[in-house]
Amino acid sequence: MLTWSYFMLYFRVLLGIDRLVADDFRPLWRMKIGLLSTISCCDSRLVPTISLLANASKIKLTSLYAPEHGLLGALQDQVAVPSSISKSGIRVHSLYGRHRKPTVAALEDTDAIVIDLPDIGARYYTFVWSAMLMIIQAAKNNKSVYVLDRPNPLSGSEVQGPAIDPGFESFVGLFSVPIRHGMTIGEMCSMLNQIHHLGADVRVIKLQGWRRKDYHDEGSLFWNTPSPNMPNFTTALVYPGMCLLEGTNLSEGRGTTRPFETFGAPWVDPDRLKKELGKTGIAGAAFRPAYFIPTFHKYRGKLCAGLQIYVTDREKYKPVATGLEIIRTLYRLFPENFRWRRPPYEFEKEKMPFDILIGNAWVREGIEKGSSIRNLRQRWLPALRRFILTRKKYLTYS
Repeated sequence: MLTWSYFMLYFRVLLGIDRLVADDFRPLWRMKIGLLSTISCCDSRLVPTISLLANASKIKLTSLYAPEHGLLGALQDQVAVPSSISKSGIRVHSLYGRHRKPTVAALEDTDAIVIDLPDIGARYYTFVWSAMLMIIQAAKNNKSVYVLDRPNPLSGSEVQGPAIDPGFESFVGLFSVPIRHGMTIGEMCSMLNQIHHLGADVRVIKLQGWRRKDYHDEGSLFWNTPSPNMPNFTTALVYPGMCLLEGTNLSEGRGTTRPFETFGAPWVDPDRLKKELGKTGIAGAAFRPAYFIPTFHKYRGKLCAGLQIYVTDREKYKPVATGLEIIRTLYRLFPENFRWRRPPYEFEKEKMPFDILIGNAWVREGIEKGSSIRNLRQRWLPALRRFILTRKKYLTYS
């Protein structure tokens, strides 16, 4: 049988849960613990954090909290998560539905909260906002929070895209950070807790061996699918830009085996689209014509035409600018068919879905007026530079 010491030697990067297990859960001894996590969050041996805490002899797991996609990670996007009872008899409180932050009653039978959630490195991946709402409630109820850190799969060195303008906060961005933020979930939670004076007792169980420049495939770690439409690392690479298609009537590839890497609609001419994108100077990516029939979501059961995107040089590839260039080109080529998606979207009933994703209204308005992505980028750069200066104080890893 392979021992824990073997795994500590084999894996260059040790996760927060790895370090907690190696320390025999010492920081949590004699506590009643509430856990915000999903079944995809495992240690380096692929044992789920839920199981590890449930079976730890010196602590008591009393409550579970389920973010979007549910505790088992099987629900599709924007499907409400029901509260339930786990197989072991522990109450599972939904944090994606009627309640997006835990109620006072849901925190009562706990001494401390443990958060172990993956992040994809993009602002609109909702797990980090479930974590922040938990931290806000923990502060109000005098509960300490332990964040088990995990690497940012897109590395921690690149920061890209606009921050959020006042009034455009939502569940896909509760606080103003750029789309590609370049932080781990532990760094993000610590920073937002401090700069927004939330007053929570946040303690991060840090990574060991992770370097800021490392992408997921450079840390000898398994890819554990965090949600149904994030099946592999290549999906995560394009997600910060291609998720913006959710704010349009284009299929972003949900219902296919290549979500976010494949996109299109029944009315797209793929050869014409590829030719026009070739004129935009997109770096680090290549495209091929693609046809697909989504099994669910937009255009379910209909033949769609579009493209598949391939990242050829991830150092040159700028996912946010690429996603916007694709949308701008589609808007220009197919004006009679292209539409912006209407609300509701992610609990927002008034603002346009694209606007809460991008964090403002002026990018959409600029695309409609024919502005170049280069000019739009110039407008978001000052806020991006301010964020880079702010986050520098909270970066834990070299």
